[in-house]
Amino acid sequence: MASLAEVRIEEAEPMENESQARPEELRLLEALLFASSEPLDTATLAKRMPEGVDVKAALEQLQADYSLRGVNLVRIANKWSFRTAGDLAWLMTRESTETRRLSRAAIEVLAIIAYHQPVTRAEIEEIRGVVTSKGTLDVLLETGWIKPRGRRKTPGRPLTFGTTEDFLSQFTLEQLGDLPGLEELKGTGLLDSRLPTGFSVPTPSDDPQLREDEDPLEPGEDLDLALAPAVEPETPEEAPQGGNEGGGEGGSEE
Repeated sequence: MASLAEVRIEEAEPMENESQARPEELRLLEALLFASSEPLDTATLAKRMPEGVDVKAALEQLQADYSLRGVNLVRIANKWSFRTAGDLAWLMTRESTETRRLSRAAIEVLAIIAYHQPVTRAEIEEIRGVVTSKGTLDVLLETGWIKPRGRRKTPGRPLTFGTTEDFLSQFTLEQLGDLPGLEELKGTGLLDSRLPTGFSVPTPSDDPQLREDEDPLEPGEDLDLALAPAVEPETPEEAPQGGNEGGGEGGSEE
């Protein structure tokens, strides 16, 4: 038995341009997206739509329909969601509650992770020129904007960090390639106009797969322990020497 949605679409008059989605199809998509508390991907939407609907084409048409409205349909990490138009964000300022203000150190670390991912704490410190505290990483982990990816295949097997889908959603980015480039950063005053010759801004990859120089995290690995570099087992030459049998005292340094 055909669903009500399918019957109503079948009864709709044919459109002049067959490549365009029917009004009823757009209404169904619109309702699904508005009712969802989180972005939805094409596959999820297709399961709720009548058979034969070109969901991708309908989404693009709906996005165009909303392009000049106060609410826009945006794609974030291959998922779709309605958001307040960027140029009207100031209208929400008074009603929004600021629950967390990131420190300058946290902002710097977040930017480094975003552009240089996958990156280790030591690599972050090398770029910043100062030590990065565990507290700074904890704050960013709590926001859900960064996550531990794996461990670098180097001595000590340090943890590697990358950004999350929540990071893209927070900053309304479809992909990491949409991060501001060199000229954009200079134009906003975030970079000195007198940069060294050859200075460039890295372009991070959107590939979620671990790189060849990364090992996966162990299943159930404790995050607090993961934030500290793994300790290599001691070799016999490195093991501390005990006291002499003749009664001499030995011990570790306090």
